Amino acid sequence: MNGLNTILIVVGLFLAGGVYSFSKQKMPKGVIVLLALASVMCLVAGILRIQGLWE
Repeated sequence: MNGLNTILIVVGLFLAGGVYSFSKQKMPKGVIVLLALASVMCLVAGILRIQGLWE
């Protein structure tokens, strides 16, 4: 399942870039918060899978 770890981290970083872009464009705060939460969840899931704490 090493590929899934990579996909989760890449998607999380992509979403984090979206948070930065949306904040620069003055998008609604609700959209930015939801995107930030999705980014954090993907990154944490990928890191936990790499550490072997979540399978």
